[in-house]
Amino acid sequence: MAVADRHGLPIAVDVASASPHEIKLVEPTLKAGFLKESPQRLIGDKAYDSDALRADLAEDGIQLITRQRRNRRVKTQDGRSLRRYRRRWKIERLFAWLQNFRRLITRHEHEVANFLGFVQLGCIVILLRQYL
Repeated sequence: MAVADRHGLPIAVDVASASPHEIKLVEPTLKAGFLKESPQRLIGDKAYDSDALRADLAEDGIQLITRQRRNRRVKTQDGRSLRRYRRRWKIERLFAWLQNFRRLITRHEHEVANFLGFVQLGCIVILLRQYL
């Protein structure tokens, strides 16, 4: 799981197994961030539309912007904040940049810590390419 800034550059990355739901991976990913301050807004897809996650992030001062699930009875957002949802393609661009590294596409490492190290190394290379 990854968190990117408004330019698509990585802010936080974390690696977990495929079985837990993405809602449970948000807070560990934010704690594993590269920066000390947390983002003001977090944009996610429909899978992140959860009242519990929204409340947890609001305690940390983070606004969650997601499309609402079809079966939601009480609407939590109006259309104004969803204009930012259109910029969600920037996180997809980060994953496309990470897929330029062959070692990350085919996971050869059995240890999670080793794979996380290679993902972080890929993020460092992306950041260096943008700032140099």
